[in-house]
Amino acid sequence: MVSIDVECVATGVTHNDREVAQIAIVNAVDEKVLLNVFVRPRSSVVSYMTPLTGITRETLEAEAVSFDDALAMVRRALPTDAVVVGQGVLKDVQEWLKLERGVDYGDLIDLTGIWRVWNERYKSWSVFSQDHLVTCLLDDTEVNASHDAAGDCVKSVRLYRLFLKLKEDAAGLASAHAKLLATPPEPSFSKRFPSFEGVCQGNRKTCACGAPFFS
Repeated sequence: MVSIDVECVATGVTHNDREVAQIAIVNAVDEKVLLNVFVRPRSSVVSYMTPLTGITRETLEAEAVSFDDALAMVRRALPTDAVVVGQGVLKDVQEWLKLERGVDYGDLIDLTGIWRVWNERYKSWSVFSQDHLVTCLLDDTEVNASHDAAGDCVKSVRLYRLFLKLKEDAAGLASAHAKLLATPPEPSFSKRFPSFEGVCQGNRKTCACGAPFFS
């Protein structure tokens, strides 16, 4: 089992103008980093969105490889029968990396799904960002503070291991669910910065760029 995370930079001003700039793979058993590679976007970068991605121009200029080279590294590092866990991992694996289930990896587990909670007040499922899950459930200042692809992989690994542990502890899982519902989430990056360095962040309520939403 591994975790995969992809970070993107903005190559235009709409919320759909993104290209892969970092890929990380972390072993879910021992948290060993199997791959952490920076990727050179094919288009010119409009914003590195550093507070969100942890990526800087200096890092890409010094360390980035082509997307094709990075993808070859991913395939070498990723066992073809691996179960991949992560937050919104389907988009990372299939949309950004174009990997195929049953060919490049075995299966996917999305934290958004396993940590969703039935909200009796609204009679619907509540889903949570990785930041909210980490804030409520993980007591590790160092890992909580990190924000890049490799750091987010470690967060995903720990959140998944916690879920497995609490599956056998009904009271503990119920307590975790209650905390997730009761704790007000911090405003997301897109709420705090509907536009950052001239780039739309895709907040549905404040989007002004006119680009479509696909999910």
